[in-house]
Amino acid sequence: MKVSIIYWSGTGNTETMANLIKEGAETTGANVSIKPVSEANEADITDADFAFLGCPSMGDETLEESEFEPFIEKIEKNIKGKKIGLFGSYGWGSGLWMDNWTERMKNAGAELINESLIVNETPSGADIDKCKNFGKSVG
Repeated sequence: MKVSIIYWSGTGNTETMANLIKEGAETTGANVSIKPVSEANEADITDADFAFLGCPSMGDETLEESEFEPFIEKIEKNIKGKKIGLFGSYGWGSGLWMDNWTERMKNAGAELINESLIVNETPSGADIDKCKNFGKSVG
């Protein structure tokens, strides 16, 4: 199984989550590619059997606007039926950015696995296991 993990991280928290998710996915035998959104293209999503997309909460609980949002806009038209997992970190708020993003991806036809994964600040303790288990969901 080909798995792609695309993320944006400002402080490193979402990048840490991405790496933990990668660890979990690799335990299933998946072939995992991981890259920041600045290095990603649409084929990273369309050619994968499964894609994880990660972005922290920004500003007033929105996606990062200069790199991540434009990437999401590009892939929205090609994700119908695609198996996707959404994740991200936050430092404030209630997770509204993830609720909105989840609804947006559902409306685009994505097949979302489990519930989206959010972690407050840097993953530690039980959050580490949650991230790894999220990655294992591809198996």
